[in-house]
Amino acid sequence: MTKLLLSLHVLAAIIAVGPVTVAASMFPPAVRRATPAEGDGPAATAVTTVALLHRICRVYARIGIVVPLFGLATALAMGVLGDGWLVTSIALTAAAAGVLLAFVLPRQDELIGQLNEHRPVDRQSTVQLAMFTGVFNLLWATVTVLMIVRPGSTTGA
Repeated sequence: MTKLLLSLHVLAAIIAVGPVTVAASMFPPAVRRATPAEGDGPAATAVTTVALLHRICRVYARIGIVVPLFGLATALAMGVLGDGWLVTSIALTAAAAGVLLAFVLPRQDELIGQLNEHRPVDRQSTVQLAMFTGVFNLLWATVTVLMIVRPGSTTGA
């Protein structure tokens, strides 16, 4: 049962978190490319691309809730729920979710609104979004490393 839960947890992480990290990383440069020149409106295809990237982020963020659920089930089955590496991973996962929900997705919404209203997008806004996206990605990378290395775990390699 543990192997099944662990397999589902890893698959869910790849399928759900992977697209969010990629789409969120592609979003700021796509917005910069879609930003209209003085007096022009944004290119329709560029705005469609930005909207698609945002939709991927939103949809896969919702699907991503299964990752910690399978992770907790796996940890319970393995009897490692109180281990430091896992507690740290849980905290970092919560922080990553918080960054995504509080900073990344709302700023994406704002930038899409500006493009749809044919308003110029300030480069600083896309730089700030890229920073928050980087923090989100770094948190997930750290969780991934902790899941593989599991320092102090008796089940680690």
